[in-house]
Amino acid sequence: MVQRVLLASPRGYCAGVERAVETVERALALYGAPVYVRKQIVHNAHVVRELEERGAIFVEDERDAPRGATLVLSAHGVAPSVHRHAAERSLTTIDATCPLVTKVHVQARRYAADGHHVVLIGHAGHEEVVGTMGEAPEAITLVESVDDAERLTLAPGPVAYITQTTLSVDETAEIVDVLRRRFPAIRAPQREDICYATSNRQWAVKELLEHVDLLLVIGSRNSSNSNRLVEVARASAVAAHLIDDETEIEAAWLDGVETVGITSGASAPERLVTRVCDWFRERGIDDIAPFSSVYEDVVFRLPVELRRAESSAA
Repeated sequence: MVQRVLLASPRGYCAGVERAVETVERALALYGAPVYVRKQIVHNAHVVRELEERGAIFVEDERDAPRGATLVLSAHGVAPSVHRHAAERSLTTIDATCPLVTKVHVQARRYAADGHHVVLIGHAGHEEVVGTMGEAPEAITLVESVDDAERLTLAPGPVAYITQTTLSVDETAEIVDVLRRRFPAIRAPQREDICYATSNRQWAVKELLEHVDLLLVIGSRNSSNSNRLVEVARASAVAAHLIDDETEIEAAWLDGVETVGITSGASAPERLVTRVCDWFRERGIDDIAPFSSVYEDVVFRLPVELRRAESSAA
């Protein structure tokens, strides 16, 4: 029977997600509904649904937005072709790409311009990877695993690597070790590309695991960093489940469990954590406490296009 619940810290929203969600909210206030958003602004079903209720319209492709409309680009980044298409349709474009993703794009362009073949460590099909590869598709090769790195064949010449920002820290380190062994002169980012929030949340889970029997990760199925938190727990033989909210908790998971750990991905709002805690309180579990506290004070300025438009409207 569950006796207590421990809350991982840090958890939930990162600075890039805060910035992206606020960008859509303030664009709606400035321009009025509808405001179009290319792809999900962040990978969380609750956030997307709430923004839709306020007048945001999510489209799969920038060319799906009407000519002259306002279009917000998601936090995950886009290929240069997206900006060209938006300009061709006279869209008022607001780029909410996380600055840490933009850093990876800049690296990709610079390495390719310097004649390097760029190895991108990431997950095929993820929006961030699609956008990054679009910077120099002829010069970038995607590697998803240690096996991919072992089999990688490149033409002679300089090599560099970059990574998706929301990967497993441990798995990425294993892949990088293989790349460095196989390509000793490979260039690395000056600072690692996995973002501070992804690293911090994985670290917090690792610290929590020896104290819990079960980990619940609040996040949507398409959230890369949320899935990585589940993997971190399972790699340490601790049962873990990804849930969108409290309605997805299965009572059978709690059999034989005394302590439940709770964390949330970087796209999950804190109110979902509160709802899950309330679910446990309704079942008589009042011992709910933070496990540890790491203060994150990272803040990103809103997109320049939005700040200029708000200044002009003032």
